[in-house]
Amino acid sequence: MSDVTVSHGAVRPAASGLARRAGFMSDLTTVARRAVRLATREPEAILPALSIPLFFFIVNIGALQAFVEGNATAGVIDFKAFQLPVAILNAVTGVSRAGSLVGDIQNGYFDRLLLTPMRRATLLLGLMIADFALVCTLCVPVVGLGFALGVRFETGVLGVAAFILIAGLWGLAFTGFAYAIALKTGNSAAVNSSFLLFFPFMFLTTAFLPKQALTGWLATVADYNPVTYLLDAQRHIISSGWDGASMSKALLAIGIVGAVSFSLAFATLRGRLKRG
Repeated sequence: MSDVTVSHGAVRPAASGLARRAGFMSDLTTVARRAVRLATREPEAILPALSIPLFFFIVNIGALQAFVEGNATAGVIDFKAFQLPVAILNAVTGVSRAGSLVGDIQNGYFDRLLLTPMRRATLLLGLMIADFALVCTLCVPVVGLGFALGVRFETGVLGVAAFILIAGLWGLAFTGFAYAIALKTGNSAAVNSSFLLFFPFMFLTTAFLPKQALTGWLATVADYNPVTYLLDAQRHIISSGWDGASMSKALLAIGIVGAVSFSLAFATLRGRLKRG
């Protein structure tokens, strides 16, 4: 059967031969499902993100627990509970499918997607949904280790869910930087180094001592560090109970970082589309 129809002397493709645009949710689901499937096939890209934070969690407890808990000025009663949020944020920060995106750019798959009617925003949003699912999954063994070491949540099961949600949202907010680098450079080494952006966030904060024990310039920097507010909210969830003020500050910090990183990611996506 012919693939064209004739109307008033004009030749046009038959309706059955046209590529039809799917719905936004269909495009989003397709990209996210593929990203999750690829993530399960690449454990070597995920295991280091989990094993390294678990290692330092155990080492920090072994090296510093007696000192911190024995220091009255620190005011830390349970150093294991104090360190669990640090381990969680180390586990989820920088985990993304940006490396897979670089592979798609290098092998031409990304350019082939651009030839389809797929909505361009879903090319990033689908990956980000997969990232959120991945980082929340990574939180589970870290929390499990915390329970094994005797950490208990004053807020119960809902507190555990909120604790993981905060970590997942932070991990999602940070992915924008990795995607911006991936789309701008198309270089896997550059993407892998994006985690270095997180170092100042983690170490110039209340990672090892509470805010009241910090002095000088470090105390000032910690005041402006978004990770300080994430750690504070998560520590309240574990040890003190629900605290609306700390939760609000944590969500605001996540929102600010996410707004910056997502703006960079979608700006570089638009730039790559124009170059293509």
